[in-house]
Amino acid sequence: MNSQVTSLDVARLAGVSQSAVSRVFSGASASAATAQKVRRAAAELGYRPNPWARAMITGRSGIIGLVVAYFDNPFYPVALELLSRALKAEGYRILVFTVGNSPSEIESVMDELTAYRVDGIITASVAMTNDLTDRCAQAGIPIVLFNRGQDGVGLSSVTSANDAGARQVARFLVAGGHQRIAHVAGWQQSSTGRDRLLGFEAGLAEAGTAPVAVIDGLYDRDAARAATLAMMDTATPPDAIFVGNDHMAFAVMDTLRHEMGLSVPGDVSVVGFDDVPMAAWPAYDLTTVRQPVRRMVDSTVETLVAQIAEPDRAPQSIRIDAALVLRGSARCPEGWTE
Repeated sequence: MNSQVTSLDVARLAGVSQSAVSRVFSGASASAATAQKVRRAAAELGYRPNPWARAMITGRSGIIGLVVAYFDNPFYPVALELLSRALKAEGYRILVFTVGNSPSEIESVMDELTAYRVDGIITASVAMTNDLTDRCAQAGIPIVLFNRGQDGVGLSSVTSANDAGARQVARFLVAGGHQRIAHVAGWQQSSTGRDRLLGFEAGLAEAGTAPVAVIDGLYDRDAARAATLAMMDTATPPDAIFVGNDHMAFAVMDTLRHEMGLSVPGDVSVVGFDDVPMAAWPAYDLTTVRQPVRRMVDSTVETLVAQIAEPDRAPQSIRIDAALVLRGSARCPEGWTE
């Protein structure tokens, strides 16, 4: 790429005005013949439009910031790929940042995204403070929370119906005749972890029972392993474990089978949440709640694009139903149809 080539050079070679070059590369109205001449001249000269210069002129960079807490969970690489494709279809490019959930890290990333003049931000499992929300609003940058809800910050969010999905798991395990049902919960500082726990407890309460054990697995494999060992090291260990996501459920199954020599589901049934691609592998064959990731992505992008177009649009909280996917890691109740 020749960084010295300008849109004026392209315009001269193509025999068009400089504004015509700008229209072609901004996606504005231009005839097919003009667009062809401009792109041919740009290719010959090695010209690439400068997004920052265009942002100063139009007020729009055409860039969306994606902020992700972690990629250990295989749900997020799938979601990121779908988000990237959906945003590209809307004419946007993406900047991806990974960040821990400490306020200082999140604040630093948000400062960077503001400096990049992004048109909008999607956060995946990242908590936002009221101060950060206000600063982004003052900068005219809309934010949508993906797979995370957060009360009191006035932001749009898109999640699956976590509580309803977990309630369905409780009914399924009770109907399967399990008597001692435990829960390796998702991180309890997250809305997803809390909602799944609350829904699971509510579903068990409807059947007149309660979890024999609940341990926060922190959405971490090592923590899930430790929780499994602690739960099973009792006089009356659980005969079923509902795990707050598939990433942890794989660790629970590995621990039960390979460290403790137990059968899944012969000795212990295991149910996860997410339905990541690995859940269908024969090695796990995991019964799990399927997060409707494509619908969640579509709703997230539609919501963000609408807020970019209408800055005063009221925030929305969108919850999408999630279905229980039956496989071989849990005893299935006879005639189960729910």
